Amino acid sequence: MASGKVDFFNDTGGYGFIDTEDSDDDVFFHMEDVGGEDLTEGTEIEFEIEDAPKGPRATNVVRN
Repeated sequence: MASGKVDFFNDTGGYGFIDTEDSDDDVFFHMEDVGGEDLTEGTEIEFEIEDAPKGPRATNVVRN
C-alpha cells in the first residue's frame, strides 16, 4: 500500500487529493473509497493507487 497525506479536501463535493512520494501527481480520492467521517487536510492515510481515466485514483483508503 502507498502512504501519504490529504493535501486538499472539498467536504461539499466529498473528494480531495493526496500528496504522496509514490506518485509524481497528487492522487484523487472520493469519500466513497474511504467511508466514515470526512478527512481533513494533513490526515495521514494508506491506500492503493489505480489508473483511472482522469489520472491516478486512491482506493481502499485507510486512516493511519
